[in-house]
Amino acid sequence: MAEARSVPIRRMALAEDDWGSDPNAHARAVIIRLLPPQARFSLRLPSTLIDRAASVAGFALDLPINRCWSADGKGTLRLGPDEWLLCGPEAEGNAIADAIEASLRDLAHALIDVSHAHVALLVSGPQAAEAINGGCPLDLSSGAFPPGAATRTLVGNAEIILSHWQDRAGFEVTCGRSFAAYVREFLEVAGQGRQ
Repeated sequence: MAEARSVPIRRMALAEDDWGSDPNAHARAVIIRLLPPQARFSLRLPSTLIDRAASVAGFALDLPINRCWSADGKGTLRLGPDEWLLCGPEAEGNAIADAIEASLRDLAHALIDVSHAHVALLVSGPQAAEAINGGCPLDLSSGAFPPGAATRTLVGNAEIILSHWQDRAGFEVTCGRSFAAYVREFLEVAGQGRQ
């Protein structure tokens, strides 16, 4: 029997609604901006089934591990051999879930809506990598973490998903909603020394 879905009420984890433009952003070495909410789904699928599900509902699954891909407003992050984070427009969440379930109905998988659990920040500017490295142990040089890279890591004491999308400037830092204020403040403090 199909599970009934309800539309969750999303509350901002951060006090301000700042996904608009900042007129002074060009003058800063590090710019941190809250991104609009998205529909996000955690997909678990045995890696042995990738040949039968290389693409699902417009999401490419046949990516190398720790890579991300986007097209037509949808993004795929492959975080492990059998784990993906699928992102799309918030208003299309139910339609995306239905399409994924229809595509995978004959394959063993787990699909969980984690939209309400995550907040994403865009960290950009000429010193963005250095600000993130204030609390992240990864080498974020373009050779080690090029556009198209994505992974789980830490910023300070918070687990994050760090992605460097090919079609946008800067890094996307996705974290648990309850850690959003901490992560943002950590990055702001780390970025202050870069101004």
